[in-house]
Amino acid sequence: MIRIVRVLAPNPGVYTLDGTNTWIVGEDPAIVIDPGPDDDGHLTAVARLAGRVTAVLVTHDHEDHAGGAVAFAERVGAPLHAVRVPGASPLEDGRRFAAGGGAVTAIATPGHSADHVAFSEPSTGALFTGDAVLGRGTSFIDPPDGDLVAYLASLDRMLDLAPRTIRPGHGPVRTDAVDVLRGYREHREEREREVLEALADGPASVDDLVAAIYASYPAEVRPLAARSVTAHLLKLEAEDRAAKSGHGAGQTWSLASPKHCARCGTRMRGAGTYCRRCLVAMLQGSGEAAAT
Repeated sequence: MIRIVRVLAPNPGVYTLDGTNTWIVGEDPAIVIDPGPDDDGHLTAVARLAGRVTAVLVTHDHEDHAGGAVAFAERVGAPLHAVRVPGASPLEDGRRFAAGGGAVTAIATPGHSADHVAFSEPSTGALFTGDAVLGRGTSFIDPPDGDLVAYLASLDRMLDLAPRTIRPGHGPVRTDAVDVLRGYREHREEREREVLEALADGPASVDDLVAAIYASYPAEVRPLAARSVTAHLLKLEAEDRAAKSGHGAGQTWSLASPKHCARCGTRMRGAGTYCRRCLVAMLQGSGEAAAT
């Protein structure tokens, strides 16, 4: 059984829960995932527990995960791999990193951030999820770097791996990994239904939607809630199910009116008057198109 050790960084907070989880995987050599913030005491503790390190990996470039990554890699004399941490070697989807007792594979999981990567350790069924999935609560999506469409696809990709345990970037280990991932998917679907139901009452600002949907939540979660609602609205806009009007503080959102092709009547997305099939027929100058 491969060794997996968690070292908790001393940075608890609203965004980080109990603090950032730094993961040591394998032994002699070990892999270190998310060195965490640039805290000398924490980095010293991780280096001591890790021993010889063959690679330092970063799930994404947020400061609480990557702030100490460059300093730690230099300290232990190991290469640093990340998607967009300055000074790191590029981290490609599917890249495998061997350690004593096993290996981890990089799994591109954008959505929480555009550069997010999870790591799979197949011998134990462990999935190191960074901020894509937490040990408790839910992850938030912060546009424009965060993207809900990409995030939902990443949840599906992680589900396809059928992991046994989730080793998150924050919070406790979860031994019900598939149930957690399904719960995350269901949570996003439920939140989308709530946004659509609120918009059914008429045009509303993001603040209006937050007040309606998160009425029973503490006031301190409202800024995070506004980011989440915005992510849902942008997804609905891309699907032609919601539309915005105005700018800045006066911007409101409403349900989008369904669009239908002026030629064949089928429902369609995007701008324009005709669906793709009718446009092709008209461009080809078919007899049927000439009759329109």
